[in-house]
This record gives sequence, structure tokens and C-alpha cells, in this order.
Amino acid sequence: MKRRKLHKERWAFAAFLAPSLIGVLIFVLMPFADVIKRSFFTVMAGKFVGIDNYKKIFTNQAFLLAVKNTIHFVGVAIPLLVIIGLTAALVLSKIKDISLIKSLYLFPMAMPTATVVIVWRMFFYKQDFSSLVISYLWKNTGYTIVLWLAGIAAIPNELVEAAKVDGAGSFKCFVYIKLPCLRGSVYTIVILSFLNSMKIYREAYLVAGSYPGQDIYLLQHTFNNWYVNLDFDKLAAATVVVGFVLFLVIILLNFLWKEN
Repeated sequence: MKRRKLHKERWAFAAFLAPSLIGVLIFVLMPFADVIKRSFFTVMAGKFVGIDNYKKIFTNQAFLLAVKNTIHFVGVAIPLLVIIGLTAALVLSKIKDISLIKSLYLFPMAMPTATVVIVWRMFFYKQDFSSLVISYLWKNTGYTIVLWLAGIAAIPNELVEAAKVDGAGSFKCFVYIKLPCLRGSVYTIVILSFLNSMKIYREAYLVAGSYPGQDIYLLQHTFNNWYVNLDFDKLAAATVVVGFVLFLVIILLNFLWKEN
């Protein structure tokens, strides 16, 4: 009886997951597999060239500049976003009736990108790296605060009160009680922020076009220019490399969080 019940539960579980798995297979995995195949061929003649397309992208100055700028942007913007969001959430978590203003945090994300660009142009005469970072922070800090507030609200108040009874101050309560309890929130926020940092291209493109200043020339600019110029062989190779790197970064973050 137990085996039959377990067998039914497994089939129900498989039936529940099947539509999503089929959708991912058809619309994600199969197209990406086609991109991998195309990265080893020329776009016009369809001639197999091995890793020549990969050699081209790693000797392409525009691609190397875009990689450098994207890494620089991610390395600066994400730590700032995490720290600013956590600081604001810790302050706001002390407000009792905060539900009325929570929706305001998400207002920048609801604004169309074109509107964000208009605001960006109003406040910044020169569109450079710092203005790009500020635009990213302005648009994404709200949802980060909401996620931090959700994590803070889930911390058992008994732990904090017990620590205070034992003589722990606010700083020690934060470091030894709250911060360890927020590990899950940190992981979620870092992953979402990392993925959202790949979308900042829209603002840079609408402000400065396909060829912006060298400090805000991002990977998506290179991809867009190669697409316009029909350099699909280089585009496919670069897509495979970037996709592989993003996958490794997410796996590494997951490993680090589990280890800690």
C-alpha cells in the first residue's frame, strides 16, 4: 500500500513538473544548443571552423572593453546595492506601520525605461560610469529593501531579546543574530541583483546609442552591434562564453552559501 501510494505521488510530481520542463527544453535548452553549434561554424557558408570564432572574440578590442566595463559595473553596483538596501531596511524595520509605504519602494521598477532615461538626463549633464551606477541603484534599491524587510521580519524576535538579556548591544545583535539569519536573503538579493545588472544596457543605449563613452560600453552594446552587422558567428561564440560564465558565477555563489 505504501509503495503504491509513493508510486502515485511520484507520478503526480512528474506530471506537475512536466509542462515546465518541456517549456524549458523547447524554448531555452534547444535554442541554446543551436547557438553552441553555430559558434563552431561560419555564418554564411556554414563551414566548420572549430574554435576560430572564440579566438576572434578574445582578440576583439570592443569585446574585451565591454567585458572589462561590465565586470567593473557589477563589482561596484551590486555591493553598493546590497549595503544601501540593508541599511535602509534596518532603519525602516523599526517603523511599526510600514505597509502603507512599501509599495513606494517598487515605484522606480514600475516606471518604463524611457521615463527612467528622461530622469537620468535631467539629473546628469554627463552620462558616465557614476551616473550609470546611480541610475541602477535608484531603480533597484526599492525591491532590495522589500526583500531585506521580508528577511528581517522572519527573524525570531526571541533570539534578539535573548541576546539583549545576555548583554549584547545593537551591533552584536546584528552581527551574531540578524546577519546569520539573513543568509538566505543575501543569496536571493545577490543573484537577482546580478541578473538585473545585465539589464542596465537599456538605459545606456537609450542615452548614448550603440557607441557610448568607453567607460559605459557594455557587453550588450557589443552584442547589439554584432547583431546589426550580421556577425552571428562571433555573436554565438560570445553568447556561449557569457552564458557559461554566468552559470559558473551562480554555481559558485550557491557553493559558497552552502559552505558558510
